[in-house]
Amino acid sequence: MAIHLTKESKILVQGMTGGEGMKHTRRMLAAGTNVVGGVNPRKAGRTVDFHDRPVPVFGSVAEGMDATGADVTVVFVPPAFTKAAVTEAADAGIGLAVVITEGVPVHDSVAFLDRARKRGTRVIGPNCPGLISPGQSGAGIIPADIAKPGRIGLVSKSGTLTYQLMYELRDIGFSTCVGIGGDPVVGTTHIDCLTAFQDDPETDVIVLIGEIGGDAEERAAAYIRDHVTKPVVGYIAGFTAPEGRTMGHAGAIVSGSSGTARAKQQALEAAGVRVGRTPTETARHVLAVLDSGA
Repeated sequence: MAIHLTKESKILVQGMTGGEGMKHTRRMLAAGTNVVGGVNPRKAGRTVDFHDRPVPVFGSVAEGMDATGADVTVVFVPPAFTKAAVTEAADAGIGLAVVITEGVPVHDSVAFLDRARKRGTRVIGPNCPGLISPGQSGAGIIPADIAKPGRIGLVSKSGTLTYQLMYELRDIGFSTCVGIGGDPVVGTTHIDCLTAFQDDPETDVIVLIGEIGGDAEERAAAYIRDHVTKPVVGYIAGFTAPEGRTMGHAGAIVSGSSGTARAKQQALEAAGVRVGRTPTETARHVLAVLDSGA
């Protein structure tokens, strides 16, 4: 099994005919992802050939869903148009929208996330690398060749650290890796993924990657303490961040002890999470958990 994305998922790509959309659609197809269509109202009715795989372009998400049975959309549209794209997808009733776009205004994110929640559409992102269930499907920009299928579940704010931990643990493998994005407002949270991994019988250990700033990791720690029985290993980016300076794509500001990597580490460790100070140390903790059968 996997969470949110399986080999049965049928994927539309909003913005498929743009530069980034074309590049990453080609990569998704090469990885075996079932991309069933693109969406661009100005190019509806055309077909784009990706080597030996023709992919039709639809005028709307609703049209694409009706024609193909798609249940996932990946959004590669510019920030100014992201609100409209996600709102369209939610109004069409799609189950999952993966929003890769960086630089989406926060007020736009708040608006489309509220709309999606009311329509029953799960949003991952914005400003995220997407998610991948190795050997099954990938929606977004996570490379498919850095990990194999396995029994580790990973949820991360950081795209780069998602890739690094996948590579560090490539010989063990993953059920699903989810990059939730580091913007101040995101659709799917650490807690959402912890819940799903806890319920997934094919996930044995969970890796949680956080960053300085905000309190998402502290809230995740409280949830782990009360609801997660599987072992969790954590990593917090930003142990060396200077106090009072804006850091990272999350725009995180560390002031005093609030939002620091150390404070997050303490909260997670109090909930029974092993926390590494580097990605390599974090990977060693995962291997130790698997070796111990804990």
